[in-house]
Amino acid sequence: MAAALTSAWPKPRKPQPKRGSRLDPHLEMIDSWLRDDLDAPRKQRHTAKRILDRLLDEHDAHEVSYGMVRDYVATRRREIRIEAGREPANTFIPQIHLPDREAEVDFGEVVVRLRGELATCTMFSLRLSYSGKAVHRISAFGWTRSLL
Repeated sequence: MAAALTSAWPKPRKPQPKRGSRLDPHLEMIDSWLRDDLDAPRKQRHTAKRILDRLLDEHDAHEVSYGMVRDYVATRRREIRIEAGREPANTFIPQIHLPDREAEVDFGEVVVRLRGELATCTMFSLRLSYSGKAVHRISAFGWTRSLL
């Protein structure tokens, strides 16, 4: 009650401590298998299913499920390849477009029905790089009949 009188907003809750996973005792072993796979031929590398089978057979890890192993291997395999220098880390380079500086322009032909007949007209297309807005214009000047 005293806390409610001091502030109308409740205090933020303390974050819960992270629980360990049932997979935690086996992480070092899985990582070593994945590191060994770096030099193994493609067909001899461990799949998530094979890792689970080895954990069950060699380490009697019946508390571990396939989903736990699959999710861990899916992220960890790539991290190990990056650590070993076998794969580049993701990089993101943002594109910066200043207003009124850049645009993409294209010309083309489009077939339209004009006065009841199919006609080939010229199309102009402009897209502004900064805003992404586009302008399209079709010109019937010098149009020709299409034989479609």
